Amino acid sequence: MVEGTDADLAAVVLRLLRKNRIADLAVGYVPVAESPATRLWGLPVGAEARRLAFEGAARPAALVRDDSGGLLIASGRVEPITGQVYCDDHRVLQGAARSLEISPDPDAAPLPEPTADPMSANLDPAADGLRVTTVRRGLLRARREVTRGRAVQAGFREATVLRDGVAHPRPVGTWAWYRHTEDLLLVRP
Repeated sequence: MVEGTDADLAAVVLRLLRKNRIADLAVGYVPVAESPATRLWGLPVGAEARRLAFEGAARPAALVRDDSGGLLIASGRVEPITGQVYCDDHRVLQGAARSLEISPDPDAAPLPEPTADPMSANLDPAADGLRVTTVRRGLLRARREVTRGRAVQAGFREATVLRDGVAHPRPVGTWAWYRHTEDLLLVRP
């Protein structure tokens, strides 16, 4: 059980990943306040969150990693962004946008068991583990375009990347996110 912020949960899950324990340990989360993770995964806050973390059932949740050794529990963001971004083979950005938001897809199909024949795995391409939202300026309000896929590659003018509310220590010009080969066993409703 992890009690804290989304960044605390991400730090614990990253440690489990590095210890190769991600597939055999269930993780319960007791958030200290409403957050992107509570909204994404439908988690309660307070006493109800504590009860769920101890008594709830763990279900597979897509785990999104990045090319700098980190991961996303709920939200990654680059803002503003000017560049080129691909989600799998679909171009989601060419030029400028208010922001690029990446998150695990809560509706993604669980990955097949490791013992399953990989050639017979049937993953729905519309639910491959991550969701990319491009937020563009509109006349009256922002336009949001959502794309789902397995991986996102971005090349852009130097900007700061946020992972679960924590800024990368220096501005970067490229970044990649992808679904990990194993799901996180997250206790959730």
